[in-house]
Amino acid sequence: MTTPTFTNDAIVFGILMLSLGFVFYTENIKSGFWHKFYKIVPGLFMAYFIPAIFTTAGIISPEWETLNTAGEIVTSKSQLYYISSRFLLPAALVLMTLSIDLKAIFNLGSKALIMFFTGTVGIIIGGPIAILLISIFSPETVGGSDFDAVWRGLSTLAGSWIGGGANQTAMLEIYKYNPAKYGGMVFVDIVVANVWMAILLIGIGKKDKIDKWLGADTSAIEDLKDKVSLFAKKVKRNPSVTDFMIILAIAFGTVGLGHFTAEYLSSFFGELVAGIESETWRNIFTFLGSSFFWLISISTVIAVILSFTKAKNYEGAGASKIGSVFIYILVATIGMKMDLAMIFDNVGLIAIGLVWMSIHAGLLVFVAKLIKAPYFFLALGSQANVGGAASAPIVAQAFHPSLATVGVLLAVFGYAIGTIGAILCTILMELSATL
Repeated sequence: MTTPTFTNDAIVFGILMLSLGFVFYTENIKSGFWHKFYKIVPGLFMAYFIPAIFTTAGIISPEWETLNTAGEIVTSKSQLYYISSRFLLPAALVLMTLSIDLKAIFNLGSKALIMFFTGTVGIIIGGPIAILLISIFSPETVGGSDFDAVWRGLSTLAGSWIGGGANQTAMLEIYKYNPAKYGGMVFVDIVVANVWMAILLIGIGKKDKIDKWLGADTSAIEDLKDKVSLFAKKVKRNPSVTDFMIILAIAFGTVGLGHFTAEYLSSFFGELVAGIESETWRNIFTFLGSSFFWLISISTVIAVILSFTKAKNYEGAGASKIGSVFIYILVATIGMKMDLAMIFDNVGLIAIGLVWMSIHAGLLVFVAKLIKAPYFFLALGSQANVGGAASAPIVAQAFHPSLATVGVLLAVFGYAIGTIGAILCTILMELSATL
């Protein structure tokens, strides 16, 4: 990890904002090269990809190493992703949920859940199948013994791709993978999950063609979007500074309350879970000790409650637009975590991850075609598993801000089943590795 050109977060944030400004400016050019370009490549993907180019070029970096005066290696990292995910993300969810029609969300039907569970099954079976396939060409890649066994390391990927960070940590505790090699698995997680997210974002630009090929009925989704849009037009007004201040007060007041409550709940449940005698059950419920889980859950619940009050009228002053700004900043900080050159650093493990994700994707496409599910449900069913609460809302709001809440609800559910699904996947991977 070499030191990037810029390590000051104030400068890095300026670079990220300039890249977002460039994307929005060029996306709104109505003729010429950029007009044709954005017909193929979505702006949201570019908001993610440009920071990744800066990181790859060594201009910025999420993490780096330096030598202090004593000659010791010191690891430093940017705080921009942490701030975006812990402050801007929950604030965005609040603002995008204010005008939500809860009944219309439930009217989306069972296909959303079917695609979510399809994504989960794709991860569970994808791991062992990937091990079997890669072992044919490179048996040493999937080998290892005792606590160095690759299948133990891959168990942490299963935890991350079904649930989230808490589930990933739980799998590390359960299967005791060599901590010295764990960084390699985190590396695969970052590369493969981000490459897949990029593909999903590109697909959003082609969603009409994809939906036509799937034979999908998008009426329920369009109905939800229309209801939110009609409500926004009904309450639309020229926003004042007072409106903006109250919108920010609602958003960050909720975030503050979310952090305050999450701190106590995560501590309480963390101690409760730690007291469970069975190690298996203790690790299954590890996610309850995650403050991020409680932050996202509490913020969303409060926002849903506010949607039944007059606070929802602030949609007319641009509440969801401000939420979208926060989401784009989050996307840029996620893109900053992606060093494109890393893809070539560990080809064997990356190959396992890519095959694994391909099986996950293939199963989603098959089932979506079978039940005629819209691309929105396919993309969200995948990202609620693989990306979790940090990125599922990003994909959802790319379709429409009113759909961000659907992404959160599914992602939170993923936390609950993440460890159980990952244990099942790991059992199958261990069997595959010993064949």
